[in-house]
Amino acid sequence: MSLTETDRPALQPPATRRPVSGRRRWSGRTALVLLAFMLPAIVFVGVFTYYPLLSGIQMAFRNYNLNDLSDTSWVGLDNFRTLLDDQMFRGTVANSIVWVVGSLVPQFLIGFAMAMWLRRRFRFRGAYQALVFFPWAVSGFLIGILFRWMFNGEFGVVNDLLMKSHLIDTPVPWLADARYAMVSVIIANVWYGVTFFAIMILAALQGVPEELYEAAAIDGAGKVRTLFSITIPSIRTTLALTVLLRVIWIFNSPELIFGMTGGGPANETHIVTSYMIQVTQEGDYGRASAMGVMVVFVLMLFAVFYLMAIRPRPSRPGRKGLA
Repeated sequence: MSLTETDRPALQPPATRRPVSGRRRWSGRTALVLLAFMLPAIVFVGVFTYYPLLSGIQMAFRNYNLNDLSDTSWVGLDNFRTLLDDQMFRGTVANSIVWVVGSLVPQFLIGFAMAMWLRRRFRFRGAYQALVFFPWAVSGFLIGILFRWMFNGEFGVVNDLLMKSHLIDTPVPWLADARYAMVSVIIANVWYGVTFFAIMILAALQGVPEELYEAAAIDGAGKVRTLFSITIPSIRTTLALTVLLRVIWIFNSPELIFGMTGGGPANETHIVTSYMIQVTQEGDYGRASAMGVMVVFVLMLFAVFYLMAIRPRPSRPGRKGLA
């Protein structure tokens, strides 16, 4: 027996389903849970980073001296004018340029060469890498004390080796003579910072495909051509950012100078940041804060112009690159 049209049940449309989304729906409870987990970090960073930063900025515009806290009035740009008229401060600016350039260039060249050497596979490669990377785990102040002993004019190992090699006849006062003091601290900083470049460049070299080197070898490219056509272009971004970071760190690294010379002799090895610490120890927080503000401003300005200079530029249409 067949069912009539009226006897058939009415066809119900299928229930509509909500589209499944890959994102979790936010709720007030979820937000509170996330805030609870983030709150300790936010408080820690705010108390130990941003609060001192803001306090230092406002101190730079006040007459803030621990020797006389009865007058902490607003002085505007007077602290900055005092620094610009300070011959000692101008000398530290020149020393800072020598310190950064004299340390950065050898660190980069030696670190690049070490990374290229450590990239090859050879016996005990892991042990060599551990020995090369070890100095980066040591405190800069401790490195300074170590090199202060090595460059000691009376019983230092540097003078002993030079005299035994008959390169000098009398001991050289490396850290007591203004002609050699800055050279000594730069040598120590080069030894200390080579590791950073070696680590970063070696990590970048691991990502260069071996097929590129094999193709270059098939085409008959030599080592120099391969270096400038494959290796350096492949790690260009890492090299640029590593140089930027190292410039900032060298400029803000007075601990090695304090460990070796304390800024002497006759303030000849003081850089801006080490001089800032000395002014802070004297109690003049206003002038020291002004130096800190100037350092932050100059480094930020340098970073902006540096990143603008190294950013890749779009090639013009119809213009062929060098073969």
